[in-house]
Amino acid sequence: MGAFKKRVTARHDPVDPATLGDLAADGLHVFCWCHRCGHNAEVETAPLIARLGPMFPVPELGGRMRCTACEARDVATRPAWPRHGGGQIARYG
Repeated sequence: MGAFKKRVTARHDPVDPATLGDLAADGLHVFCWCHRCGHNAEVETAPLIARLGPMFPVPELGGRMRCTACEARDVATRPAWPRHGGGQIARYG
């Protein structure tokens, strides 16, 4: 590891990944994306919490999921953040 990277990582605390309990508290679902076919979906947190517990890290869910479109196990998971209405570029003047 280079000297710069050592300095940067030494100054910053590691960030803990979001848990299912964090998402439930914020009223968010889990966004799932299949790397093989591109299929994506949102999954509610309540059934996942009932099965895995509230402290289960969201990024680790992908290893336990299977795509409903192509049956692949190459699934990525993250919080399903709300859309912010992007796509519009503000023009001033």
